[in-house]
Amino acid sequence: MSAPDGRSPRGTGHAGTVEIPMFPLGAVLLPGESLSLQIFEPRYVALVEDCMDGRREPEFGVVLIARGHEVGGGEVRTEVGTVARITEVIELPGSRYRLRCKGTDRIRIEKWLVDAPYPQAHAETWPDDPGTDDSALLAGLRERADRLHTLTAQFARRNGIRRPPPSASLDDLSDDPTARSYELAARLPIGPTDRQSALSAPNAHSRLEALSASVDDAIAMMEFRLL
Repeated sequence: MSAPDGRSPRGTGHAGTVEIPMFPLGAVLLPGESLSLQIFEPRYVALVEDCMDGRREPEFGVVLIARGHEVGGGEVRTEVGTVARITEVIELPGSRYRLRCKGTDRIRIEKWLVDAPYPQAHAETWPDDPGTDDSALLAGLRERADRLHTLTAQFARRNGIRRPPPSASLDDLSDDPTARSYELAARLPIGPTDRQSALSAPNAHSRLEALSASVDDAIAMMEFRLL
């Protein structure tokens, strides 16, 4: 979250924090995950143009909207998010942009600033705390994911769907525990609230515990539907 010369992207707030443009969304961006956005609302057009003016890093923070809508403002936002680094910008007619971004650091919001000309906050990077061995949790999570896929296929066939939705592969994961835990969160069929819980976990081991609980809930719901 530093500019090339080592300064903060938009100045410094409290010690250990930086001032960063923010983009609240109805979805959770995880570190390492790709994000595509269509930008048309004037305040976020201004955000993109500021990010790409060459005076700072081409990045902004993304947080989940806990309540409210992406357009218009006034939403309730979560306090843990991810830095989105812009990797491609396509300018469209009518003062619109198409962005491709990549999730990088996890951040915690220290203080929200005035939403003018767009949302901004003082935020600090939040790396994972040290965790314990997660091999047993990983094996259990794979079993849960297989069980959920089997139940989902049964439910689809019962309802006349010939081709049930495919299950994302849990193979070829990173050797790094933190990166691996985020890859699992990105691939599992869980909703925004569960993804936010995974993002907010203090370390990779706790993240796998949260993911296991989320998949258990999904299994229980699917078993109920199959009664």
